[in-house]
Amino acid sequence: MTPSVEQALVERILQRDRHAVGRGISLIETGSPDGISLIKALYGRAGRAFVIGVTGAPGVGKSTVVDRLIALLRGNGHHVGVVAVDPTSPLSGGAILGDRVRMQAHVGDTGVFVRSMATRGQLGGLAIATRDAVVVLDAAGYDIVLIETVGVGQAEVEISRVADISVVITIPGLGDDVQALKAGLMEIGDIFVVNKADHTGAQQAVAEIETMLEMQLDESKTWRPPVLLTQATTGDGIDLLREAINQFHAETSPLQSQRRRNRDRLGLWQLLQQHFRREIETGDVLRSGEFNEILESLSRRELDPYTAVETILEHTLRKGE
Repeated sequence: MTPSVEQALVERILQRDRHAVGRGISLIETGSPDGISLIKALYGRAGRAFVIGVTGAPGVGKSTVVDRLIALLRGNGHHVGVVAVDPTSPLSGGAILGDRVRMQAHVGDTGVFVRSMATRGQLGGLAIATRDAVVVLDAAGYDIVLIETVGVGQAEVEISRVADISVVITIPGLGDDVQALKAGLMEIGDIFVVNKADHTGAQQAVAEIETMLEMQLDESKTWRPPVLLTQATTGDGIDLLREAINQFHAETSPLQSQRRRNRDRLGLWQLLQQHFRREIETGDVLRSGEFNEILESLSRRELDPYTAVETILEHTLRKGE
């Protein structure tokens, strides 16, 4: 990407050009130097969007809830960006479900941008490039960004490290799923939604979640997660979800600021880890083949992992001298 082309793309993204936004996210997904240059150019123009994470087990109706929520947000004048993180195809490495089959009611709305991204094997239900995609959408002026995770159970707690607020969705009749909430999702949920409220056991599911919340009640916390009933197929209860999100946004500014600082710290550590690993595996920190030799020594128990790390760090420090 030449400097002139890069600047042209940046300007188009800042003007909320949908084709430019899509092109920018594609560059990020490939992990190309052009994508890195783009984030460098856009990062200072981002930081204003409110990021809503929507998570839960497969089949609970996350996409339908998101679709209804988009309509309400647009009705209130918001520009909405959506990152839908889908499973990775074992053949192509791309998302199995694409944005063509999601949120079809909003395809013609220039105030909505929907993008599907593949997890590419990343744990936690989030794509590696999700954070940078949010930066692009934020800089483009989408003041609310929704992240819908792939839905792989309790590993979905990763969403709490990316979003300003985490909405956990479940449905009645999934006893095992409600039990799984204890293992992680209960700790990160800011709002709990029992979808498919017309199904038998909806009120019982609400009561069970309320009981779990009472058991882990922390008086020092300023926000107590509400438990809401929705029927996303008809839109019932989505207005209450929107009100709860508004309330959280208005009442928890210190918490949101702390989360953003934590998010920045985590993102920096992840970039450092990726960069360091790349330098070790493909750079000139070690001589050719030395990394594999260290691995072989570990396997033969001729070298312990702590000494291996110390050896690699010594090479790194020598390189920097």
